[in-house]
Amino acid sequence: MVAERAHEAQEPAVVAAPTPPIVPSELPEGIVETAEELKRHWYVGSIDQGTTSSRFIIFDGEGNVVAKHQIEFDNLYPKSGWHEHEPMVLLSTVEQCIKGAMEEFRKMGHTKADIRSIGITNQRETTVVWDSTTGEPLCNAIAWPDTRNKALVHELKAREGADTLSQLCGLPLSTYPSSVKLLWLLQNNDAVKQAYEDGRLAFGTVDSWLIYKLNGGAKAEKPIHVTDSTNASRTMFMNLHTLQYDDTLLKFFGIDKTKVQLPRIVPSSSATEFGKVVSGPLQGIPIAGCLGDQSSALVGQCGFSPGQAKNTYGTGCFLLYNVGTEPVISKHGLLTTVAYDWGGDKKPVYALEGSIAVAGAGVKFLMNNLGFITKSEKISELCETVTDSGGVVFVTAFSGLFAPYWIDDAKGTLFGITQHTQRGHIARATLEATCFQTKAILDAMEKESNHKITRLAVDGGMSESDLCMQTQADISGIEVDRPAMRETTALGAAIAAGLATGVWQVLEDLKDVNKNGRKVFRPKISPQQAKKRFAKWERAVEMSKGWVTDINEEFE
Repeated sequence: MVAERAHEAQEPAVVAAPTPPIVPSELPEGIVETAEELKRHWYVGSIDQGTTSSRFIIFDGEGNVVAKHQIEFDNLYPKSGWHEHEPMVLLSTVEQCIKGAMEEFRKMGHTKADIRSIGITNQRETTVVWDSTTGEPLCNAIAWPDTRNKALVHELKAREGADTLSQLCGLPLSTYPSSVKLLWLLQNNDAVKQAYEDGRLAFGTVDSWLIYKLNGGAKAEKPIHVTDSTNASRTMFMNLHTLQYDDTLLKFFGIDKTKVQLPRIVPSSSATEFGKVVSGPLQGIPIAGCLGDQSSALVGQCGFSPGQAKNTYGTGCFLLYNVGTEPVISKHGLLTTVAYDWGGDKKPVYALEGSIAVAGAGVKFLMNNLGFITKSEKISELCETVTDSGGVVFVTAFSGLFAPYWIDDAKGTLFGITQHTQRGHIARATLEATCFQTKAILDAMEKESNHKITRLAVDGGMSESDLCMQTQADISGIEVDRPAMRETTALGAAIAAGLATGVWQVLEDLKDVNKNGRKVFRPKISPQQAKKRFAKWERAVEMSKGWVTDINEEFE
């Protein structure tokens, strides 16, 4: 059973009858409207801070994009296996995106007062540490695909109790969770180590960092240092049942919570817990929603019923399957995570998740490293220069293989190259790698649930490719359902904020959100053909193992 949670949350605001005028307490000061006027506006903003870009999007009550601004930023790779971000760049790009989208919004005749609230969705696991006395970062953020902590993971797996951790937190020991990233910093970064000993070390994922700084940071009268349960469930510090930090987990990692300031865990939707923006074009607007990006995409796809699944094709690829209000601990290489948590008397909803490290990153590799294309969106055009992959299989294990394999010692490996091989064949094999791994995750989810998924909702950059989505339908043998408006990750955070501030009252109000113009891809090859293609992929996965023979070799 899901235990009682220590945190409290307000119910979503209930809009009164058309008269008399109402003043919802969570709206910016000075706004007085009737319920009819309140519904007419229905605008919610969403910060979407991802691995390669930040964006700010303003939605109306039907889930349509009204205004948008996006900025890409540099990812840092100082050593092999290292992947970093500058925390202040993450913040500044978000602030610039807010400014850009608000300029567009005002040109349409709107004002700041038309925005009820904003939500935040973010890349998960990426670890930020800062000095709580100054509010300044102590080092670059360690991004979620970073694998510098491989040796540490091997040490941790040998510790007593390692094999029981997933029963508490739903995650296996790997390079992925924030806990191992923080522990690596404590062991290897002198500034972080000293801040920990002094008791001034603040830790958080990107959501915590942005909320902290948007509320004024260390200069605020009462600094706001919080996270929601979807993000906290990616740290390996939180108990899935209580939705609070677990002493057993903290002890395993050797974390003394009197020396590090962990963000307080709150529900994903709240009119008060996340504070307000203190400066800029949104000054005074409440931050009312927060969801890790993959949970946010499930919400944005309105996957509110057990059995519904979505796959987001971003830098990585993440498939979430709604399992309802009781967590299911996987026996087949999947993660268990919090899907969303509306707080109050509502139970949290959980999901099984399959994580693929390389999806859009594979396309970026072809573009940036090999010069195959000049823009990511040209990938389908290159693929269509050939009719198939020409027997090429590309195991894109740039960071090992994630779910459901969890092979740390794999490396990216191309099989089947001949003198006949062209760039188009390798491009097709790159897209197929993501589709094959998605098929493997779908198979694992079927084993966990004893239920075959018949339709997969999709979003993210690679879902723009009709070829990729048709390939996914062919390989998986199921329908692939793509919405016309594919900013579902940002929409999920907007929904969380809107539910807290009266834009929507109940989930039923969202039944028509983002439903128009969806395209369904259906399998065009036989199950026998799909099975044969997948068997070749599985053989390639086996052959890609064991390339990392010395866990420290790539750091020497």
